[in-house]
Amino acid sequence: MMRTLHWFREDLRITDNTALYYATNQTDEGCLAVYIITPKTWLDHDMAPCRVDFILRGLHVLNEQLMRFNIPFLIQIVDSFFDIPDLLLTICHKYKIDAVYFNKQYEVNELERDHKVSSLLKLHGTAVYSYHDQTIIEPQLIRSKQNTAFTVYGFYRKAWVAYYQQNPVSLLPLPRQQSKPVSLITPTIFPSEIPGFDNSIKSDYWPSGEIAAKKRLDYFIANIISDYKINRDIPSIDGTSKLSPYLACGMISARQCLEAAVRFNQSQLASGNEGAMQWLDELIWREFYKMILVYFPRVSRHKPFKLNTDKLNWLNNEEYFSAWKRGNTGFPLVDAAMRQLQETGWMHNRLRMVAAMFFSKQLWLDWRLGERFFMQNLIDGDLAANNGGWQWCASTGNDAAPYFRIFNPITQSQRFDPEGRFIRQYCPELNHLDNTAIHQPYAKHDIFSTSLHYPQPIVDYKSTREEAIKQFKNLK
Repeated sequence: MMRTLHWFREDLRITDNTALYYATNQTDEGCLAVYIITPKTWLDHDMAPCRVDFILRGLHVLNEQLMRFNIPFLIQIVDSFFDIPDLLLTICHKYKIDAVYFNKQYEVNELERDHKVSSLLKLHGTAVYSYHDQTIIEPQLIRSKQNTAFTVYGFYRKAWVAYYQQNPVSLLPLPRQQSKPVSLITPTIFPSEIPGFDNSIKSDYWPSGEIAAKKRLDYFIANIISDYKINRDIPSIDGTSKLSPYLACGMISARQCLEAAVRFNQSQLASGNEGAMQWLDELIWREFYKMILVYFPRVSRHKPFKLNTDKLNWLNNEEYFSAWKRGNTGFPLVDAAMRQLQETGWMHNRLRMVAAMFFSKQLWLDWRLGERFFMQNLIDGDLAANNGGWQWCASTGNDAAPYFRIFNPITQSQRFDPEGRFIRQYCPELNHLDNTAIHQPYAKHDIFSTSLHYPQPIVDYKSTREEAIKQFKNLK
């Protein structure tokens, strides 16, 4: 006779949920589910208010799904991760739980929390089972011939594909219906907001929950993926999956995404439709950054992957930082990107690179400040992906852009938003400019530039580029 508890974290779904599947199949006395809100830790980890709102709305959807399987759902609120071990022990005693199940997370604080939870529960006679679920392939399974972690993406990708072809992954069935449901002692209250997280992003932008995630995946596969390679860099069109918020919260699994893409690509993984192949590559990049988090935990502690780059002498310029955050740098594509983030809680991936590289190499500001600002505002904030992306742009990370590779925000604008459609959407004060002037409003001192209600460029691209290269060259 055994009763189980599934602890939801970043796996807010019932489909292809490893720990939930086993928790419901290894019990004959019912399965209880719990989600624990930790406002202080969320603040410490710079969780965006729009992401908190997205999670809270997703919990309602998840509860409705769990009810169909007779799995009652507890929502608990404690200050921080430090309070979770005692809380879970109390729940286990209160509901006579024999075993706790959860899916692993790879960040340093989360690993420490889980170790304390497991130690305390086991000490009091409760079994603990944890599973790899965030990635398609367990991070530790992809290693070099020298049995070391990969640090170059190209080599990692080759090994990842080879491993998957020999060890394909299947989706798990739905959880088992519980014939003896656990009775909740007190009814669950689902909060609609958490103090300290004032969200201003419209919920219409991001319908929450597993059902919405699956609809988006189906739409992407049916209408977008075939041209993904061509359209993914054009911010003015719906050319990307927009699944990142759902993946970050676990409302859909990476395995589901892979399975849908491979099925579209006629079961091919290493060849086939260029759009599908490109998107599969993005999924493997996600795996790569999760692996880096596991083997190089310093990136969770605000340290660069390339330790010598910690010697770089970044500027401390609040005026630059403020202009960048508000979208008032005088570089239209950068400003439009930052305003998109503030309005929608999301930023197009091409623009994340443009904005991050401008921040770290044109403004010469510490990449960690920009990384934190993104986390504080992104609905898809994920430490591994966000940190990996910022360190790639700042040339401080593994397999990063060479220090001398610096995106020109003007040519990026001309190339990926040639008619200024995206710029016009988020910088309406530039709407009257033609398709040439909109990329460099102040390039010519004509009648238009004198009447613009738009800031002058805060830096000179050419000189700041030269200075950034000089700084990197001087590193010992």
